[in-house]
Amino acid sequence: MIIYGKNTVLEALKGNKDIVKIYVTSNNLDLVKKYTSNKKIEIIVMQSKDMNKMFDGNHQGIACEIMEYGYVSIDEIIRKNKDKENVALVILDGLEDPHNLGAILRTADATGMNGVIIPKNRSVSLNSTVAKVSTGAIEHVDCAQVTNLVNAMNDLKKAGYWIVGLELDGSIDYRKQDYLGKIAVVIGSEGKGISRLVKENCDFKVFIPMVGHVNSLNASVSASILFYEILRNRG
Repeated sequence: MIIYGKNTVLEALKGNKDIVKIYVTSNNLDLVKKYTSNKKIEIIVMQSKDMNKMFDGNHQGIACEIMEYGYVSIDEIIRKNKDKENVALVILDGLEDPHNLGAILRTADATGMNGVIIPKNRSVSLNSTVAKVSTGAIEHVDCAQVTNLVNAMNDLKKAGYWIVGLELDGSIDYRKQDYLGKIAVVIGSEGKGISRLVKENCDFKVFIPMVGHVNSLNASVSASILFYEILRNRG
């Protein structure tokens, strides 16, 4: 997998990501060497015009080849957060846009969310676009990929989690919901929202009031609003 951009690549280096090769312009060489001095990584110095031909998007003069991004299991997430009083996980139901997932990971890291859960089927997975948009947050947020979201939700409930779905027809204003304790918030897909079975298994359904002419928000925008309310609610 190829990832690019200064923040994305440097966070991968800091996080000891398995990096095979780094492509860099001469003006970024010292910066790369700072993080690779004790690592056996092949460094290829290139001119910016050659990197423009090789990589799509704003590479900022630095790119690298890495091993595929891995996932943790939902059991690992539960175990890792077992002794914490307040835990907030994110369940993404059918999200298909990698830009949305990258933005959600970035905000999840900024607001201290404890993990993200995505389905294996009919959903975006961790890829280079997600990594780029997350500006390195992909290295710091635990991500689990599960075959069945409802089963995963039931596992969380058994571990003491409450499930909060973000829905247009939710019954509680998101600002009035209690987010203390262990929770998992569900964000639906860009076009269809939360699927029926997942919605039926939510303990609470909250909505974001809107007074304009458009009755929906981008998934990553909705997630950001909710994440910061959780952070505020917890003081």
